[in-house]
Amino acid sequence: MNAPQPPAPLSAQWFDGRSSRARPAQMRLVASPNGTRLQLRAQDGAGETLDLAHKQVGWPERWSAGRAPPRVAVDLGAHGSLQIDDVAGWQAALAQAGHRSSLAERMQTRWSVLLAVLLIAGAGVWAFYRWGTPWAATQITRHVPLAWELALTEQAMKQIDADYVKPSKLPPERQAELRAGFDKLVALIGPDLQRYRGYRPPFKLEFRSGMGPNAFALPGGTIVMTDAMVEQARTIPNTGDTALLGVLAHEIGHVEHRHTTRMVVEQGVLNIGLGLALGDVSTLVSTGASLLTGLSYQRSHETESDCYAVAMMKKAGLPTAPMADLLLGVERQMEDKMRQRGKSDGASAPTEKPEAAARQRQADWFSTHPDTEGRAERLKTGQALGCSQRKLLFS
Repeated sequence: MNAPQPPAPLSAQWFDGRSSRARPAQMRLVASPNGTRLQLRAQDGAGETLDLAHKQVGWPERWSAGRAPPRVAVDLGAHGSLQIDDVAGWQAALAQAGHRSSLAERMQTRWSVLLAVLLIAGAGVWAFYRWGTPWAATQITRHVPLAWELALTEQAMKQIDADYVKPSKLPPERQAELRAGFDKLVALIGPDLQRYRGYRPPFKLEFRSGMGPNAFALPGGTIVMTDAMVEQARTIPNTGDTALLGVLAHEIGHVEHRHTTRMVVEQGVLNIGLGLALGDVSTLVSTGASLLTGLSYQRSHETESDCYAVAMMKKAGLPTAPMADLLLGVERQMEDKMRQRGKSDGASAPTEKPEAAARQRQADWFSTHPDTEGRAERLKTGQALGCSQRKLLFS
């Protein structure tokens, strides 16, 4: 059996960094366990040699067959550089030495490799958004102190009272009646209705006017309900207060799940993760992705709170159908106001078409709340999207 032939030498010009004059040389590429080695011998009579390990050489990137350069430049680090005019010979020497191209080189010369890397990277970013970010935010939120949430809510309420709402005009007796029902719901909170073990926020119900029908939760246990929401509940015969309790149970769910705090943490985790993944590719892409995924996270929070409300109302022995009727009533009121505003602006009332319905379904993805009609239908049956008893039991 014949022994393998040693690689043929290539002629090169060696710029050793000690003078500006090129030195004629011959070089070989030799396979080794730690990567391709470069061996060099000067041909100017000095007899100087080099034997450089793979990591000591700045290997030039590969190129496709149709874009071969006129010559090859090889960085030798502290030993200067080589210039090789025989481009085809250089490629053949690399192949004979079993030189393995870097991933960056393969991405530049092979479309299949580039496509595979892009698909893997895209899947990684999606997985980080879909599962990694919520999981990381949940773990971090466990360690956010309640005192921070209370301080944040105190500042937020000052701004809300100054810029957005007015003092409630509900009679004190009516406020006390609703607070009594709210306190009964809070008293039901036990291990089965806790998102974070040991989290005990001081729940408080506030009333404000100056806004349409609404209720919202602030971190740390403060829940605000508008006079207009209480008034809207009067349109539901006999079960208006039950409907309001269902809304309050939903808001209690926001507090127990610490959704506002998780939103702050999620956006921070997402921005950091996208920054690491996308680098400086595009600030717009990073910001836009944060916006869209942030809206999606809010949708998931609404679904979690619906699940929580279903469980809490069931524990209280109260139906969720009145809450669904209240949600639909608020939705209809908002639509009526929009139509009236359109008429006052000289616009005709919108006509429902299949195309418009399809656009509405697509636009719902950008909404922070799930589809109201579908949500109400599920609540009427005492269910909510994606609910299971296991989702309510967290460590």
